[in-house]
Amino acid sequence: MFEQAFKNIDDALRKEAGCTTELDYTEQTSWLLFLKYLDGLEQDRADEAALQGKPYTYILDQPYRWESWAAPKGKDGQIDHNRALAGDDLRDFVNQKLFPYLHSFTQKAAGSNTIEYKIGQIFGEIKNKIQSGYNMREIIDHIDELRFRSQKEKHELSHLYEAKIKNMGNAGRNGGEYYTPRPLIRAIIQVVKPRIGDRIYDGAAGSAGFLCEAFEYLKARGRLTTKDLTRLQTSTFYGKEKKSLAYVIAIMNMILHGIEAPNILHTNTLTENLADVQEKDRYDVILANPPFGGKERKEVQQNFPIRTGETAFLFLQHFIKMLRAGGRAGVVIKNTFLSNTDNASVSLRKLLLESCNLHTVLDCPGGTFQGAGVKTVVLFFEKGAPTRNIWFYQLDPGRNLGKTNPLNDDDLAEFVELQKAFANSPKSWNVDTATIDQSTFDLSVKNPNGGKEVRHRSPQAIMDEIAALDAESSAVLANIRMLV
Repeated sequence: MFEQAFKNIDDALRKEAGCTTELDYTEQTSWLLFLKYLDGLEQDRADEAALQGKPYTYILDQPYRWESWAAPKGKDGQIDHNRALAGDDLRDFVNQKLFPYLHSFTQKAAGSNTIEYKIGQIFGEIKNKIQSGYNMREIIDHIDELRFRSQKEKHELSHLYEAKIKNMGNAGRNGGEYYTPRPLIRAIIQVVKPRIGDRIYDGAAGSAGFLCEAFEYLKARGRLTTKDLTRLQTSTFYGKEKKSLAYVIAIMNMILHGIEAPNILHTNTLTENLADVQEKDRYDVILANPPFGGKERKEVQQNFPIRTGETAFLFLQHFIKMLRAGGRAGVVIKNTFLSNTDNASVSLRKLLLESCNLHTVLDCPGGTFQGAGVKTVVLFFEKGAPTRNIWFYQLDPGRNLGKTNPLNDDDLAEFVELQKAFANSPKSWNVDTATIDQSTFDLSVKNPNGGKEVRHRSPQAIMDEIAALDAESSAVLANIRMLV
């Protein structure tokens, strides 16, 4: 049922001239999903208070609750369309009253870690792009079919929402920067091994994939106490995200995974001066895939001891600084970081090797990231002791990765298993840092076992991909014809 509801929502959004990409569909679905979720949360809290004989103060005033403007119900439990807003009345209410009211919560909130503050931030960052009140009415009716009350329902919804984020990433443009393949994230988490009690941080949160998967990993660690569950909800996961759309998606993604008031800040992480970082600001675990290829302004570069315009290199400095002594990290970065000869790259490799134990480097094949031709590596390091030995693993799934052949958990199983003992194999080897050139600190991935054999796709695999791309093109053309 949920899957069909999501499909119906997308079909309705495709009728909107202002919604032309998967990014738009995900953004518009997100704010409506959030308000539907908030309505369920408020009802649960009100019911709980009633059972305890206590009064409950609603977050939203009556006219702005989902049950009032979006889905007023009759005695039969169905939407009463005589009372529900529609057409221009609905559009005008949303644009002129609802959004300004919700945005005002930023000023009303007691602090940035409250759900009130998140409400204000979300509705100050996005705009309603559904300009037909009749389309909006149709979408709201489908959203209202969704339920967030049980863990099973939340679990199913979180999977559907993740699928939307994945589609957004596959759509290309700037959607890909919000999506890191979940099998890769899960493998990184299995190597870093976060524990209950750790403070876990992603300073380039995107859609919060790392934080959501870390939450799932910790929930599955066995029987958790009430104290453990409270800690996971309130003082374990922390993130920062610069872009408005990604911020909104990150909040919604974490909520659907079961974290009610995510500790995600909407800010440019790189504007923070590293000289101001204190021990209380540091984290036990850092998991991240920072954006690369961007260029930061000179005034932002002043916040870092190693000056460079490359965003990924600034983020890596930030992560090293933000780790506490003994803290662990798994960070995705361009593979050119290992061998670039410019002064910033050399200085950064020197800093990493001297201040951290870079124990593992995972070399990812092309096609790991959909829509991005850049090859990447994952750096695994611990803060506080210099690097003596690095274990390299060259990931080779045995096929060309692409949109129709994405990375999966099985592809990474050998890496996770061999990494436990830093074992040598045809795909893995150890490097003593004493053998590394001390003038360049070059860490180029050179497999001494001869490297991987180049494998070409079978004719059938090529035909399958062509068919999939043809079908996608036909769908796009059909949507264009609908809009014309």
